[in-house]
Amino acid sequence: MLGITKLRLYLLRGMYLFISLGLALTIWPEIIAPYQRLANEDSVIQSLLGALALLTVIGVRYPLKMLPVLIFELIWKLIWIFGFALPTWMNTDLDIYAEETFFACLIGVVLVPITVPWRYVYKRYIKAKA
Repeated sequence: MLGITKLRLYLLRGMYLFISLGLALTIWPEIIAPYQRLANEDSVIQSLLGALALLTVIGVRYPLKMLPVLIFELIWKLIWIFGFALPTWMNTDLDIYAEETFFACLIGVVLVPITVPWRYVYKRYIKAKA
C-alpha cells in the first residue's frame, strides 16, 4: 500500500487512538457538562479540541486519509511551544496550566513525527501535482 508498512499503519492508528482518548477524557466532559456555559476563549479551545478528537476517531479507521489532522496537531503544538510557552518560560515562570499544557504538547511534538510516514507525506502532499 504505497510503501506504507503494516507496522506504520498500526503506529498511526495508535497515535490517533491516543489523541482521541486523551481528548475524550480531558475535553469532552467539559463540553458535555460544562462548569459554566460561556462563549469565551476557553470554549473556543474546547470546541476546536473536541472537533480534533472526533477527527482522530476517523483517523483510527482511515490513518492515511487523515494524515493532515496529525500534521495540524504537530504544527499547532510547535507554534504554541516556540511562540508562547518558551518565551514566557524564559522571561518569567509558566503557571500551572501552562506547565501542564507544555508537557502535553511536548509529548505530541515527540510522538507525532515518529508515527508520520514523512516520505508518503512528501510524495502525496508536496511533490504531487495539484
